[in-house]
Amino acid sequence: MKKDLLNIYDLDAADFEKIWQKARKLKKSLTEGKPHASLKGKTLGMIFDKSSTRTRISFEVGMYQLGGIALFLTSRDTQIGRGEPIYDSAKMMSRYLNGIMIRTFAQSSVEEFACHASIPVINGLTDLLHPCQILSDLFTIKEKKGAYDKLKIAYVGDGNNIANTWIEAAARLPIELSLACPKGYDPDKKIMAIGKKEAKEGITLYRDPLEAAQNADVLYTDVWTSMGQESEQEDRKKIFKNYQINKKLLKEAKKDAIVMHCLPAHRGEEIAADVIDGPQSVVIDQAENRLHVQKAILEILL
Repeated sequence: MKKDLLNIYDLDAADFEKIWQKARKLKKSLTEGKPHASLKGKTLGMIFDKSSTRTRISFEVGMYQLGGIALFLTSRDTQIGRGEPIYDSAKMMSRYLNGIMIRTFAQSSVEEFACHASIPVINGLTDLLHPCQILSDLFTIKEKKGAYDKLKIAYVGDGNNIANTWIEAAARLPIELSLACPKGYDPDKKIMAIGKKEAKEGITLYRDPLEAAQNADVLYTDVWTSMGQESEQEDRKKIFKNYQINKKLLKEAKKDAIVMHCLPAHRGEEIAADVIDGPQSVVIDQAENRLHVQKAILEILL
């Protein structure tokens, strides 16, 4: 595994299995109440330019359970918010901390930070990618399905950072990926081109969600309006109205298909309440696994 985790391409096949093995072990230790303070004395700086629930709690609690500490930092708390160059911040923080997790807007900011830091940098989310989320989702799929090999993942909704990261995952792993996005809301063109070229089982973009969902093992969605797009909310509701995971769409998937959502969810918009709260939903398990998988990532990198 490389020094940093900025995107899925930072991992090779052996790295995925190493993360899953550690996550299973750490989850079992926590469930059984066994101490696992492998990072005692270690510190993680958490830089948040975007607010968060799951990312902050899972990383902060994860570091505590591993015996280390996590520092919550926002632009209001540091000189970064007053214009200190990333170069200086990365160099300086490398002298204080053992690792940095960043949740911000531009992917280039995370990459620049990693370029100048001498300690591991983890992408906690950017507008382009969300690798920690998809790694946790893959772990959840393995738990529920036994494996992800040859499974069909159907993503329905906005071609956002979640969709982009699923494309990277499909380029690295033997999973089939179908995406349904309205015209004008496709995933990143460069990521899509690389993904389609490298994917082992295929990546297909549809306009019709019913086509994308056919024989899917996993139905996945995300909010129609992400942070920073609030001014587009009403327009997006109209454009995405047919891109909802509901019982009609669920019927197109396999009978034992699972339903996933990275949260927060808007019931009645991107997903129907009776589906997200129904028996095929694994959304809360999926959210819990952010803790276990990120602990595994922290243990490997730190």
